[in-house]
Amino acid sequence: MSRIGKQPVVIPQGVTVTVGKDNSITVKGPKGELKEAIDRDITVEVKDGHVNFARPTDQIRHRAMHGLYRALVANMVKGVTEGYKKNLELVGVGFKASNQGNLLDLSLGYSHNIIFEIPKELKVATAQEKGQNPTISLEGIDKQLLGQVAAKLRSLRKPEPYKGKGVKYVGEVLRRKAGKAAGK
Repeated sequence: MSRIGKQPVVIPQGVTVTVGKDNSITVKGPKGELKEAIDRDITVEVKDGHVNFARPTDQIRHRAMHGLYRALVANMVKGVTEGYKKNLELVGVGFKASNQGNLLDLSLGYSHNIIFEIPKELKVATAQEKGQNPTISLEGIDKQLLGQVAAKLRSLRKPEPYKGKGVKYVGEVLRRKAGKAAGK
């Protein structure tokens, strides 16, 4: 990861990056503001439209933290400028999704509907077109939070390997298994 840490993060137009006294970094942009606490061993320097990271030694821990915090800040900069988006697809007969604000109502083949509250930092939209599987679209500026919520939604009914029924990411390739009939 140390090779990643050596690369500077370019700050685009309209984005401000500030480093606090407690070694926390704040990134403000057109889409919002994100804050991250940085390990006290890693030094952060903002100059000439770039953010540079430096580590004190070549210890494994320092090398790992060096690359980690550089990647996190790069994700924050991209989040406040472009934002992130994840789409999930519900594959299965009778699977449905609807939302009212940030409350997601999922019908995934269980005896009851699942009511899932999406954090207020994310935007959620559901679509159900005739002949297509229902889709859930999540948008936000925080890559970590977005990925965590999408993974939690997927874990409510993981795609099974025989028919592929369940909640999956759009474009996700599933490993399929042959059924009992193929064993003869």
